[in-house]
Amino acid sequence: MSLNDPISNVLSNINNCEKIGRDTCIVRPVSKIILEILKIMKDEKYIGEFKKEDEGKGGSIKIKLIGKINKCNVIKPRLAFKKEDVEKFEKRFLPAQDFGIMIISTNKGLLTHHKAKETKTGGRLIAYIY
Repeated sequence: MSLNDPISNVLSNINNCEKIGRDTCIVRPVSKIILEILKIMKDEKYIGEFKKEDEGKGGSIKIKLIGKINKCNVIKPRLAFKKEDVEKFEKRFLPAQDFGIMIISTNKGLLTHHKAKETKTGGRLIAYIY
């Protein structure tokens, strides 16, 4: 397993566990941005509880899956966008309007594209989940 993009590894691991019907998923390594992405996924009710477990180098996170994810993936390259472009990227990465979320890195931290629209903030696209 290549660790060139840890966010991609975590999301594909979650996606694979979800597809085969597991109720828990263990991902590693742990970073602040991965914890923030998981917090957003939990707030949007795509995953259940998650717990950070420190066991030596990198640590791991145990995630409770609730069967709500159809697909989750990173957006490569990390596209920059202005606040007016949210709808354009929504059409490109999400299957329908108001179905799923895009996670965006802004100067206010990681936000969903709904919150970025409300606060009229641009940034860089990180991932999408639906």
